[in-house]
Amino acid sequence: MADAPDIVDLTITNVAHGGVFVARHEGRVVFVPDTLPGETVRARLVDTRKKSFWRAETLEVLDASPDRVDHVWSSSSIERDPRDRAGGAEFGHIALERQRRLKADVLSDALVRFGGLDADSPLTRVAVEPTPSDEGGDGLRWRTRVSLHVDEEGRVGPYAARSHRVIPVDDLPLATTEIADAAPLHDRLQGATTVDVVASTDGVLVAVDGAASTGALHERVGDRMFSLEPLGFWQVHREAAELLSAAVASAVDADRFDATAPNLDLYGGVGLFAATLADRFGTGIRVTTVEAESSATDHAAENLVDIVGARAVTDRVDRFVRAIGREGDLARYRDATVVLDPPRSGAGTALVGELAALQPAQIVYVACDPVALARDTKALRSSGYELASVRAFDLFPHTHHVEAVAAFSRSGDRRS
Repeated sequence: MADAPDIVDLTITNVAHGGVFVARHEGRVVFVPDTLPGETVRARLVDTRKKSFWRAETLEVLDASPDRVDHVWSSSSIERDPRDRAGGAEFGHIALERQRRLKADVLSDALVRFGGLDADSPLTRVAVEPTPSDEGGDGLRWRTRVSLHVDEEGRVGPYAARSHRVIPVDDLPLATTEIADAAPLHDRLQGATTVDVVASTDGVLVAVDGAASTGALHERVGDRMFSLEPLGFWQVHREAAELLSAAVASAVDADRFDATAPNLDLYGGVGLFAATLADRFGTGIRVTTVEAESSATDHAAENLVDIVGARAVTDRVDRFVRAIGREGDLARYRDATVVLDPPRSGAGTALVGELAALQPAQIVYVACDPVALARDTKALRSSGYELASVRAFDLFPHTHHVEAVAAFSRSGDRRS
């Protein structure tokens, strides 16, 4: 061990939520990035202010795991100084199959610790599925949207990991070829602060400081074309929209679905999952998509124009659901199907309680954060819903992120 008091040798025991790993030093938990379970690393303690845990940065691998590989992005490699490692590929040093097992471990642990599920339940043993084109592949070239930053010297790049310091890079291996070719990595953009590069059905758009020189963009999912704002939300992985649409359609129990009920697509964006319901159950269904961003609901209204009973509402989801609860006529929602795709922070206990009070027949939850899903799972279970199924997808290879689709039904509600 080096003489410096902040340099320590750590043995990594397991993975934690957020793309870091767990070690112990003098009885205290230490969170460490750029490593993986089973390794021994030399690390620098960088945050020792909290009593419950410390943070460290990996300097050197002393005993490597057999699952360690050369980093897919040299700009994030362990060979670089920790302060100069580009963020956005924090699992890029781990073999893909092990990445997926680690993500499954995080999801399983969250469902047990925060969701209250039994550790022996098959619902907590979820495999993280690769996307069709990534199966057996290298997990590269999937990002159709990249946000970069510009430093005071005009240099373009991602932020350093856990920092707001711009790191100039020569390549973007997680981006599609079109995105990588269009990104102005070697330009000097003096006075700018951000660069967004977006690929869609229409081609590639480069927007500096949010300035887009085009109208709506278009994305095709199956036989449908969706319009959206140039920098509006859309799934990042090139296969994500189609894969999640299929997963949501599969998660909906057809025996519980009522086409005439007031079905809901909450945090609906431009109407992807409302369209999913219509494509499975027919364009005569009733469905309301709710989104706080008015430009998104404008596009949703256009995207869902062929669905007779569809409407797009601009409102905060919590306010919309609360207003339903004040209407008094809640019985009509007992046959409804609700799809919700909340932000990374989740729906939250208050909204879950108000939604459960409507007693919809089933709820399909699209989650991009395991802990948020688990907390909302606990709230749903305490409000009379059972977790019926959960699937997880590796829509962010070489990062710690994972997407899940969970289905809930009313406890004791059995339909033939």
